[in-house]
Amino acid sequence: MTFTSRTAIRLADGRELIYFNEADASHRASFTDKRELPPPPPASQLRYDPLVDEWVAVAAHRQTRTFLPPSDACPLCPSTAAFSSEIPAPDYDVVVFENQFPSFSDRIKADEVTSLTDLVPVRPGIGRCEVVCFTSDHNSAFGALTPARVRTVVDALADRTAEMSTITGVAQVFPFENRGVEIGVTLHHPHGQIYAYPTVPPRTQAMLGAAARYRARTGGDLYTDTLAAEQKAGVRIVAANEHWTAYVPAAARWPYEVQLAPHRKVADIPALNDAERDAFGPLYLDVLRRFDALFGKPMPYISAWHQAVVGEGRDLGYLHLQLFSIRRAADKLKYLAGSESAMGAFVNDVVPEKAAETLRSL
Repeated sequence: MTFTSRTAIRLADGRELIYFNEADASHRASFTDKRELPPPPPASQLRYDPLVDEWVAVAAHRQTRTFLPPSDACPLCPSTAAFSSEIPAPDYDVVVFENQFPSFSDRIKADEVTSLTDLVPVRPGIGRCEVVCFTSDHNSAFGALTPARVRTVVDALADRTAEMSTITGVAQVFPFENRGVEIGVTLHHPHGQIYAYPTVPPRTQAMLGAAARYRARTGGDLYTDTLAAEQKAGVRIVAANEHWTAYVPAAARWPYEVQLAPHRKVADIPALNDAERDAFGPLYLDVLRRFDALFGKPMPYISAWHQAVVGEGRDLGYLHLQLFSIRRAADKLKYLAGSESAMGAFVNDVVPEKAAETLRSL
């Protein structure tokens, strides 16, 4: 780990907050949360959809979450004499805390499964949701971070992935970042989130199924062979270094989509070694800056870490980061309309090879 200290405190309502300090700043833990807060809200329900064999979370309390507050009332900025935020300290490097409006929670017990109909069981939304603040600078962005700060973020994600994977009932840990109002962010401050899911999400289920069928048919590892094929073809490679390759998938669903994969197969972020963690930041920052240069303005994006599941099928996972944007032109967004939203059948407006060529040229 590159951070100097890891210090944890409890907020006024009992939620956990952890400072990841790059210098000797353990004193930050001495600042207490002086707010008067209600207890954490009830967790979500999971309702089973028998028509598609998927679980859907229902979290009505999230309707009241904070929505695009002014900068002097940002809950992710350090606290000041005039405003007490979610972070009691007057400054921080990287900080992680339990979401005040979680989709899933480990504060509840696994009650017996109830049902709405004979085909629709209902169970508690056991899991955990955390917020990751990348910097105390409200006006910054992930792409403006230093490689050293990215390393701290990666180490924090590794720490949280390892701990959240031990929660009883958690099936997969998913770190991600939403950037831009076009994506639907509710807070402008540079931050990401981590979801500890109680079920394996649909995309992961599809990936596990494809990987299992490929292994049964060929004896090989699907993502390992896919990455090797992209490296050999070269035409969709955007950038690479000794430990990572960034490429546009041949069947990209999004106008601009890049996957960053370590050359060594690892299950999750904690499994990355020091060299791989150090090498990730410079390459990822390079790709983010290419995204912003595409249309000469900040690119809205989703950045999603795909990690191995906690239980059965873990050996099939191959850690990689998926970065994509819904912007398809300077003045146009890709909306998930009829085919995508109703049928899950994507139609991409940008040829993947052209997207890779454009990104390489910037």
